[in-house]
Amino acid sequence: MSKASCPFCALPAERILLLADEALVIRDAFPVSPGHTLVIPRRHIGSFFELTDAERACMVELLAKAKAELDLSFQPDGFNIGINDGAAAGQTVPHLHLNLIPRYRGDALDPRGGVRWVLPAKAKYWVE
Repeated sequence: MSKASCPFCALPAERILLLADEALVIRDAFPVSPGHTLVIPRRHIGSFFELTDAERACMVELLAKAKAELDLSFQPDGFNIGINDGAAAGQTVPHLHLNLIPRYRGDALDPRGGVRWVLPAKAKYWVE
């Protein structure tokens, strides 16, 4: 996907919740849960491993600010934080984005294992 056709490179201003020199924050257009938020580098790159130190620091700073805003606006009980890096990992938009997914008591029957459920056969590692 070229920068010209990238949905994260052409965001309308009204979608942007937080804006910094190196990154920005928006709500996910297809949220997994209420408040699902994305932290996106402004530079068009595909992988977390392509970030400069300044971009990485900015994304972490915006992640903390986005979490604080979600605490006030949505009062979640927890969070999943994740990046799908590469097609094999499920990345569908080839512009790096960090998912900040608020979690709420009762939103899943048994939330144990969290992000491990991307490979269901290996998710449950505990003994009951």
